[in-house]
Amino acid sequence: MKKICYSLLICAFSIQADVIIHAGHVFDAVAGKFKAKQSIVIDKDKIKAVESGFIKVGKDDQYIDLKEAFVMPGLMDAHVHLAQEYQPKAERDVSMESEYATLYAAANAKKTVEAGFTTVRNLGDGGMQTISLRKAIARGLLVGPRIVTSGKTLATTGGHGDPTNGRSKNDYSPPSPEDGVIDSYDDAKKAVRQRYKDGVDGIKITATGGVLSVAKSGKTHNL
Repeated sequence: MKKICYSLLICAFSIQADVIIHAGHVFDAVAGKFKAKQSIVIDKDKIKAVESGFIKVGKDDQYIDLKEAFVMPGLMDAHVHLAQEYQPKAERDVSMESEYATLYAAANAKKTVEAGFTTVRNLGDGGMQTISLRKAIARGLLVGPRIVTSGKTLATTGGHGDPTNGRSKNDYSPPSPEDGVIDSYDDAKKAVRQRYKDGVDGIKITATGGVLSVAKSGKTHNL
């Protein structure tokens, strides 16, 4: 039976029997070299063995023939923005609804795992976008990598993560800690607790300006 797998994790979730992979070459990250003619044995969501040679496949096992391929552990990207990247800034929509940004992130997540990245750390989005995407992927509703996300970035007024930067003062109300803008200890405490409630995996803080952003100053704002 032939089956296309975006990652070993996804294949393992879809069946109950073992997955047996006959790999032409497997990269041994400990030894720092490829080993020829290896068998990878997966039990549910765990790789339980990597054995030399091509072992016998049981009648109930799923077999994947990668004898002509090089197999390596999944890559990790420690800094992504799935809901915002993968498109030049000049080509991005001037306005993007949060719901559309989530769908955009889902498409980028699929591209990411197909490129071999099985874990990513998303450091900032519009709020609940990658948190929701993380849940959907974990439940098997969508294809994508494991996501570690910080939700919405925290910044000072006028800092890199202030969503009102560049806008006329008449076009917005002062952003709140829930919007990610903090200027005091109490603001920071409220914002962090909101993100804990949202279900983030970590907190992203942009204390100064950012590269190529409207808030390009490197001046530090003390809380």
